[in-house]
Amino acid sequence: MGRLFYFLKDYVLSSLMPLKPGYVFLVLLPLLSISCDKPSFNEDAFRTSTAEIDLDSIKKRGYINVIIDNNSLSYFIYKGEPMGYDYELLKLFAASIHVDLKLKISRGIGKSINKLNRGDADIMAFPLTITKERRKYIAFTRPHYNSYQVLVQRKPRNWRRLTQDQITDSLIRNPVDLIGKEIHLLRHSSFVPRLENLSEEIGGDILIKEDTVDAETESYIKRVSSGEINYTVADHTIAAVNAAYYPNIDVKTILSLPQQIAWGTRKNSPALLEALNTWLGLLKREPTFMVIYNRYYKSPRTYRMRMNSDYSSMGGNRLSRYDEWIKEGAKSLGWDWRLLAALIYQESRFEVDDESWAGAQGLMQLMPQTAKRFGATDANDPHQSILAGCKYLKYLDRYWTKKIENPTERIKFVLASYNAGLGHVLDAYRLAAKQGADSLHWENHVADFLLKKSDFREDEVVTAGFCKCEEPVNYVREVLVRYEQYKSHIPVE
Repeated sequence: MGRLFYFLKDYVLSSLMPLKPGYVFLVLLPLLSISCDKPSFNEDAFRTSTAEIDLDSIKKRGYINVIIDNNSLSYFIYKGEPMGYDYELLKLFAASIHVDLKLKISRGIGKSINKLNRGDADIMAFPLTITKERRKYIAFTRPHYNSYQVLVQRKPRNWRRLTQDQITDSLIRNPVDLIGKEIHLLRHSSFVPRLENLSEEIGGDILIKEDTVDAETESYIKRVSSGEINYTVADHTIAAVNAAYYPNIDVKTILSLPQQIAWGTRKNSPALLEALNTWLGLLKREPTFMVIYNRYYKSPRTYRMRMNSDYSSMGGNRLSRYDEWIKEGAKSLGWDWRLLAALIYQESRFEVDDESWAGAQGLMQLMPQTAKRFGATDANDPHQSILAGCKYLKYLDRYWTKKIENPTERIKFVLASYNAGLGHVLDAYRLAAKQGADSLHWENHVADFLLKKSDFREDEVVTAGFCKCEEPVNYVREVLVRYEQYKSHIPVE
């Protein structure tokens, strides 16, 4: 074959932290390198930073925009709750700089780099391999962890009846055997230059097929498992977790040396990068980091549970066992059912027996008198609770329709009234109008006067009494944030 390949295990395993895979092969090539003569980036397709947004601007506006990868480890919905390795870390970072977190799912590395650089986001929270080529366009945070690239291939059909040696003999372990093989890869991924370089090293062409920019690594792994394609390449971290769900794939053939995985920022946002690096450095000294890392990367059993669950955006695309009733209720309201689901999750986390300290009951946390008024004889019955709650929401919507014409704004008033009661929101509405604010808009206007209501307790327009009014303001924001999360993961139908 013209070259001598050495299959080494201990060298790679000693280089990877916190990864400790059990049975792997490393092909140590004489001139192994992530970079190669042929650039993987089309210079015309990528733009450098044009937006001038750094940490001070982010803090001033009160939120940080993040584009996040669409995979089952970074960010997903499980039983109504957003979860994911990158999501949990981002929440912690946003809290550390005292801003809200706004997430947008983005597919395709090249497209996402351009979104970052034109200011659509402040952080690109992908599991990005740090490469020299990418450094031309973005800055990298300090690494989260190390990984390496592996070949994803399918075991033979009768693999369950074969010994491990027989399975291994049927698979590609020597990269020379990739000559002439077609491998499907995500466009602009770091896998492309690695295989281009590998082709040079083994003296023959690997047939690289770069597919749509809107795909993601896990979709390629699924296609290998289903037999649609024969080979792809993935970072070991993602490949190993997916192998727990697709037992007919093999991910033990290593194609690269250890590589660093990090997030990206604009190159002209040095203060944000410094804040991220300082925060990551502190976090990695605490147990919290490894707890989060292990929850997603070291727990194949829970991964299989999530993937097999009907109530996961990774598999079933359902939010709860009550989705059909929620859709029925939302239709009567003229709402997107995912908005109603976000409200119900905020109220009860879909727990039918939940009861508040004040006596509110059921999925929609109706007070006994309200439940009875709107037709629920048993507030803990999920169907009755949803129907009665929707009738109450319809009542609130009819009331606010007389005052707030804009449906987007009106929903905020309805949500606040559902949480705090109509009287308190009316107080804030009247105060805003009296004090010269815009009583038709929620943020920075009526919401502000709801927060300041106690300062005007002697004003004649304030009639509903004391209110702990941070709660309804937070409630509106949290329901709408959750609604956006649901929209990004769960189809409307």
